Amino acid sequence: MPSSPSELSLSKASNTSQQTSSEPKKFDKPKKPEKPELQSLSVNRKVLITDCADAQGLIAKITGVCFQHQLNIIKNKEFVDRDNNRFYMRTELEGEFTDQLFLDDLAKVLPKQNHVKLVEAGKKRIVIMVTKEAHCLGDILMKAYYGGLDVEIAAVVGNYPELGKLVEKFSIPYHYVDHLGVTREQHEQAMLDVILPYQADYLVLAKFMRVLTPNFVSHFTHRIINIHHSFLPAFIGASPYKQAWERGVKIIGATAHFVNDNLDEGPIIKQDVINVDHSYSAQELAHHGRDVEKSVLSKALQLVLSEKVVVYGNKTVVF
Repeated sequence: MPSSPSELSLSKASNTSQQTSSEPKKFDKPKKPEKPELQSLSVNRKVLITDCADAQGLIAKITGVCFQHQLNIIKNKEFVDRDNNRFYMRTELEGEFTDQLFLDDLAKVLPKQNHVKLVEAGKKRIVIMVTKEAHCLGDILMKAYYGGLDVEIAAVVGNYPELGKLVEKFSIPYHYVDHLGVTREQHEQAMLDVILPYQADYLVLAKFMRVLTPNFVSHFTHRIINIHHSFLPAFIGASPYKQAWERGVKIIGATAHFVNDNLDEGPIIKQDVINVDHSYSAQELAHHGRDVEKSVLSKALQLVLSEKVVVYGNKTVVF
């Protein structure tokens, strides 16, 4: 019997209801309340170096001032030279700095005749000085290129042209400043005319084989880093590795130090040695010696760039 119109209508409505109920219901997602925009705070990282007479409570006093200035201490190391009653501390800080006010507040809690330095923890700028040997220069260039050393090489200055092509491969300026036919003072002034405009934090003598005068050194007090073999003063002059081979040495090494007015006697930053024996030829000694030299120089440079070296007297504290 055919269905009535009302039954048909009811049936359609029922089917529609079933179809509708089988489909998932869609709801508009509630909008999250908009958060007020926060002003971005510029957070800097700096290194505080403290050098003063030793006294009770210095660590608490210094860190207390850091707390008052809402600075976060990332790392902290200290050393006391008991023979000279001196206190040294290196503190890595993070926060918003008001440098002069912070230093003034530190001065109030430290003993008199203190030396306090607050420096940026970021990348430093160097100028490298060279003669003809490429091993130390090449090592620094490569490490700076791939990030092994966090440093900006502003320029390389040499008193011979040989290393220019190597430096130019890294798109770094190479300045050839000839020393022939001029006095030492004239040559150094020509180098200063090239170097000073770069405003380098440090000079690195990567086997620069000329003695610098006190006048040149005075422009960069405790800012010139030199590398030499560790045979001094036993084997002075030309061919030190040949002299060492003839003497039958059993260790060879290298020393990185800051330059002062006394030849190769500045404050030592880093040293290392390796064992050798009778089977090494003079050429093999020189080869292994160059490896030690470039390794020690790059490690010393990393320490200095990280503000981990404090000079006192003719010595250093290395944190």
